[in-house]
Amino acid sequence: MPKIVDHNERKEKIAEAVWRVIRRDGLDGVSARRVAEETGISLGAMRHYFDSQDELLAYSMRLISERANERILRLPWSGNPREDIERVIGELLPLDDERAGESEVWLAFAGKASSDPAIRALSQEVHEELYAGLRRIIDPLIAHGLAKEGIDADFEAKRLHALVDGLVVHHATHPDRLRREELLPIVMRHLDGILKENRPR
Repeated sequence: MPKIVDHNERKEKIAEAVWRVIRRDGLDGVSARRVAEETGISLGAMRHYFDSQDELLAYSMRLISERANERILRLPWSGNPREDIERVIGELLPLDDERAGESEVWLAFAGKASSDPAIRALSQEVHEELYAGLRRIIDPLIAHGLAKEGIDADFEAKRLHALVDGLVVHHATHPDRLRREELLPIVMRHLDGILKENRPR
């Protein structure tokens, strides 16, 4: 019997090959031929899945965000807001090799956003999605009286967004100056300024 090919799985494997090429050779090193070689399939077979390099790059960029979202959805929820926030934010930080690799690739895409309209549009879309996700963290804290009085949800979501992004950039570019194990404690210290005292931990 002919082997049944899972097309979604094959597309993800191709995108993962794009990530490897980017980490090794940079975004400018990505070409259809190089990615096909990295994946171990023919150039013609790869073109069956992606009509253009722009489509390939857009899919590869989007997959990073989807993987992070999938991990968050699989998280066990304790019902303790503090613990649940830590788990969610932990999935956005490069706390292991998988997430560190995703961060490096994402930063490569982000650097290209200023000169590539397609990447810029997708980068903006994911940026807004992340902001919305952080609002879903901040809003319940305020609604349930866990945040300090006078907290502005929009401002705090933007501030937390900037902090998470900054930690990713600093660790990716200066891992000797900002170690992996320091990332989450910095975010938690920031949250201390938002949450009321004597909160459950």
